[in-house]
Amino acid sequence: MLDIRLIREKPDFVRERLATRGGGDEVKIDEVLRVDAEWRKAETELQQLQSERNRLSKEIGGKKSRDQATEDLEASVRKIGGQIVDLNARTNLLDGEERDLLLEIPNLPHQSVPIGKDPSANRVVRSWGKKPQLTKPADHVALGAKLKLFDLERAAKLSGSDFICFTGAGAKLERALINFMVDLHTREHGYTEISPPFLVRRDCMIGTSQLPKFEPDMYGLDQNQLFLAPTAEVQLTNLHHDEILRVTDLPRKFVAYTPCFRREAGAAGRETRGIIRVHQFDKVELVKITTPETSYEELESLTIDAERVLQLLALHYRVVELCTGDLGFGSAKTFDLEVWSPGQDAYLEVSSCSNFEDFQTRRMQLRFKDRDGKNRFCHTLNGSGLALPRLFAALIENYQQPDGSVRVPEKLQPYFGAETINHE
Repeated sequence: MLDIRLIREKPDFVRERLATRGGGDEVKIDEVLRVDAEWRKAETELQQLQSERNRLSKEIGGKKSRDQATEDLEASVRKIGGQIVDLNARTNLLDGEERDLLLEIPNLPHQSVPIGKDPSANRVVRSWGKKPQLTKPADHVALGAKLKLFDLERAAKLSGSDFICFTGAGAKLERALINFMVDLHTREHGYTEISPPFLVRRDCMIGTSQLPKFEPDMYGLDQNQLFLAPTAEVQLTNLHHDEILRVTDLPRKFVAYTPCFRREAGAAGRETRGIIRVHQFDKVELVKITTPETSYEELESLTIDAERVLQLLALHYRVVELCTGDLGFGSAKTFDLEVWSPGQDAYLEVSSCSNFEDFQTRRMQLRFKDRDGKNRFCHTLNGSGLALPRLFAALIENYQQPDGSVRVPEKLQPYFGAETINHE
């Protein structure tokens, strides 16, 4: 969440940055300031009453030592005590109201982010590789059916629409991709592998800003006190929830494979056909916890780490910098990796690499002690490294052969155990 001191001291700056997102959240700043002013006024009154009660208590003690009457003073202390109870309740109520308001306000875009209302203002930063020269390429749905890589009908029989059941060589390919990516990030990029629980507590979801904003999109259990994790970002970023790290411990770099669960399946259309947008999908997630001074350097290296997967698989892709109107709720700056899909004749997002600055760490009270001994909020970053099944779809479309088989990329062959996927 945003720093309340920043809102108090620079309300116009905060409004201006929020306005670039185009969501109208800047109007909430006036309400935050109103509640904050009431809270500070109540806190001041509370401190004054506590000071007066302490003064009277000392005076009572002095009079009693001199055998003087104290009934009037004791009555005043009791009256002040009742006022303190009422003011405590009010300050707690206002504090909760202020926090609830802050939880609903998105992060401020970094000054370097291009300003725009929608994805049309996003900026292509770079691209890698070339589109394959294919004549009438089949899409992943046709390839998957022909090679029996997944069974969407039986997945629907098990769980409903927009779920996947990988089968045979498809299940093997999915597993090969996951193992390849985890090995790459641990062996070459220096990430520590984590195998976390798939259920996460409500406070963890608030910490990484999925809640309360996106609660309707989440799968909740136990009266929404537990959730199926929508991304391993939640578990990895919350590993140090409510801790104070040493500056020498930073950066922390984590990688995890998990399934991810989301109710939202997008609008009907071409993007929802096949396995492009589903309720459950596998993902290898990268998370970094850094100092504020290094977080934007770490964002660049995080993006490069994710790009390396596509380069080793020899898949054409581009890196897109998101504009202010297309940023995620908690992000200050984001680079999307989009892989080319011949079957869709379009680019598919397979990773969003984002710097959240201290937006998440303020929610989860994740701090570090700097070299001067001062406690400061860490910065957090995350990105997919990469997300399936879009990567799966793009891979089989790019590597399809004229005879209907699919060639397995060279770097993936040791994990898959064969050079091609053929008809049964």
